[in-house]
Amino acid sequence: MERIGVPGTAEKQIRRVSFTVPPERVGQKVDTLLRKELGLSGTVIRRIKWLEDGILLDGVRVFTSRRAEAGQVLTVRLSDPERRSGVVPAPGPLDIVYEDGDMMVLNKAPGVLVHPGAGHFSNTIGNFLLDYYDRTGVEADFHPVHRLDKGTSGLMVVAKHPHAQEVLKNQLHTAEFRRIYLAVCLGGPAEEAGTVDAPIGMAEGSIVARAVRSDGLPARTHYRVLERRGDRTLVRLALETGRTHQIRVHMAYLGCPLAGDFLYGAEDKELIPRPALHSSELAVRQPVTGEMLTFTCPMPEDMARLLP
Repeated sequence: MERIGVPGTAEKQIRRVSFTVPPERVGQKVDTLLRKELGLSGTVIRRIKWLEDGILLDGVRVFTSRRAEAGQVLTVRLSDPERRSGVVPAPGPLDIVYEDGDMMVLNKAPGVLVHPGAGHFSNTIGNFLLDYYDRTGVEADFHPVHRLDKGTSGLMVVAKHPHAQEVLKNQLHTAEFRRIYLAVCLGGPAEEAGTVDAPIGMAEGSIVARAVRSDGLPARTHYRVLERRGDRTLVRLALETGRTHQIRVHMAYLGCPLAGDFLYGAEDKELIPRPALHSSELAVRQPVTGEMLTFTCPMPEDMARLLP
């Protein structure tokens, strides 16, 4: 991460990566090196090659058709100075679990939307992130990788530049990107562990709710009961697919909807004012270094109170 100091402002942080050309790569085009050695896609290359300092060979701007010599240093600017998301920076709380030059892991609070949308233009994770970037000098736009429902709490990943976003999105629903959830259900599954393999589609007559239906998209959820307390059950869940509301729909399908789930169960704000669902474990491969990163986040107090 390159840092450029500007008097009176936060130190600007620009993300670059470099690669020294080995003898076996002599004569190869810069475009080939970017794709094969740095793993950049054609889309990312087309985006950065127009920047003055986007692609440098020994510190000099070059075309992607340039052929490299042994020992030359190829440097690429991954962060994009132009914000294209349209998201407006706005102050708000961020619980940052992890941060490096390419990505962040956040502990999302319940009740907060991830993406700006109708009626929510300044109070979402996207707004809070851009405000944080401005205050800390990070050159980045809003690059979401996945989402959590408004009521869901816990771990989520965001990328800092298009290359990281692309790599991380490609990891979704593979062994490289593992998400584990905790849920408190009303009632509980009949079995202590199992898999719900039931397709999910739009519910009849609704533009929001989903339902298990034969013509829906494939959806698989693996579950294991951790604790039973009276008529409530703590369940550990792993997603094999990522359909909208998948856990909520599948638990309701088993006859044990999440506590507080107004859409698929019964709303009870005195019990808990949101569906009792928490993203508790996350494993992901760092998009540039390839290092495997693992994070955990304890169940929040509003869910813990449901299991006295």
